Amino acid sequence: MGVQAIPVYTKLITPEDDLLEIIEKYASPQLRKGDILVAAETAVAISQGRLIRPEEIKPGLWALLISQFVDQDGSLSSPFALQAVMNEEGTLRAILAFMISSLTRVFLRRKGDFYRLAGKQAALIDDITGTVPPFDKFIVLGPQDPEKVASAIKNRFGIEAAIIDANDLGRSQILAATEGVNRKLLLRVFKKNPAGNADQQTPFVIVRK
Repeated sequence: MGVQAIPVYTKLITPEDDLLEIIEKYASPQLRKGDILVAAETAVAISQGRLIRPEEIKPGLWALLISQFVDQDGSLSSPFALQAVMNEEGTLRAILAFMISSLTRVFLRRKGDFYRLAGKQAALIDDITGTVPPFDKFIVLGPQDPEKVASAIKNRFGIEAAIIDANDLGRSQILAATEGVNRKLLLRVFKKNPAGNADQQTPFVIVRK
């Protein structure tokens, strides 16, 4: 079955924007019955004001310690981003995740357990420079209530909807999707990240069979 992935260009989304109004203006003229509208999780988070300046965070001892053992390519190698996750998910959870993942990495040769165990925000957070300007000066947390956002999109526009975290490395995570979404299809489509991962300003993708 042929599937189209149609990126939707928009203005730069800010915390002052109503996400549904942005969809109304930029995406709805292109929507057809049977489409799936996919929103990038970072755009959803920014519209919710999920932004923190690093100077507003004071890393604690555990954040300073654990961040030294995190892969330096990851956002949580920053003690500021890690402390932000601890503030959201709980310090104890992060400590236990660190201890367990240290054991599984040594004895099972398995990577990634820290991100799985430390809570949703551990995998979703973007450290500074991880987002398009001017938000590259902020730590961006993952969105709140993505299921509610997806449902609101479906209710207003009459199409299926999903919130997805995708990147150019071929790894995608569906944070939320309405009932009629074929998740396997969506993951296959987003393996090549049709929205891009730089400054394309295409926070929505219309998936059309």
